Amino acid sequence: MQRVCFLLRVRQDRLEEYRERHRAVWPDMLTALRAAGWRDYSLFLRDDGLLVGYLETDDFDAARAAMEGTEVNARWQAEMAPFFEDLEGRRPDEGLLTLDEVFHLD
Repeated sequence: MQRVCFLLRVRQDRLEEYRERHRAVWPDMLTALRAAGWRDYSLFLRDDGLLVGYLETDDFDAARAAMEGTEVNARWQAEMAPFFEDLEGRRPDEGLLTLDEVFHLD
């Protein structure tokens, strides 16, 4: 199993709307994430816009590829893109800055 942590930055003027959107994630998006192997997926948002994501999966590259192949992910990414800074034309799921795990207490 892989534990994955990633960073993105949400625009300060969109923080509350971003929170609101994630209180009502589309059911078909949740189904697609589970089917693609995303488990124990959490997002943490700091007031300055720093977004930290965490998930567990058997194979992160395969889980990302599985999501890329879904229509619901294309719609979700298109709707979420305006919320983020520094994507430089990439979708949010392509702009993730993943972090190396250096310690884990089991």
